Amino acid sequence: MPMSSQPNLVLASASPRRVALLAQIGIEPANIIPAEIDETSLKGELPRQLAARLAAAKAKSVAADFPEAFVLAADTVVACGRRVLGKASDETEAQRFLTLLSGRRHKVWGGICVIAPGGMSYNRIVSTTVSFKCLTGADITAYLDAGEWQGKAGAYAVQGRAAGFISGVNGSYTNVVGLALFETVQLLRGLGYPID
Repeated sequence: MPMSSQPNLVLASASPRRVALLAQIGIEPANIIPAEIDETSLKGELPRQLAARLAAAKAKSVAADFPEAFVLAADTVVACGRRVLGKASDETEAQRFLTLLSGRRHKVWGGICVIAPGGMSYNRIVSTTVSFKCLTGADITAYLDAGEWQGKAGAYAVQGRAAGFISGVNGSYTNVVGLALFETVQLLRGLGYPID
């Protein structure tokens, strides 16, 4: 189906990675509207619950202004056990995150929410396990110096230099990048959005 005949899709995200991932499957959002919500985790909230809640909140926040469009929102939470590793605020915090991830497995939780015209919504949680090699001090210093940690959950980008640190990915790779594509397609199709 030509892009022009697709209904409007609004991406409730400022992430260029999500835009690029959607382009891989032939979807170009009509609008990209970052959702302005408080992303602070609630007391006692588990990482998977946080990812689900934030994705739904982002979608609802944007859908209010686009009732005739499909609205897609996602949230990615990197967690080591119950500890959420958000976007590092500075290089020192990024170093702490990378040191914590070194030689360990951790989870990446992806929350996805799609709201269709008329208000029906579907949600999905995707879990991926990522294994890091043991990082040396030189590994971490070089990564920090490259600046790739900035703006990334867990202070790393699986699709960048950190690929050299990752010994295994069990589950959706695109979930770790920022949007689980298989599950996104299933949700959109389930709500009637046409995808070739």
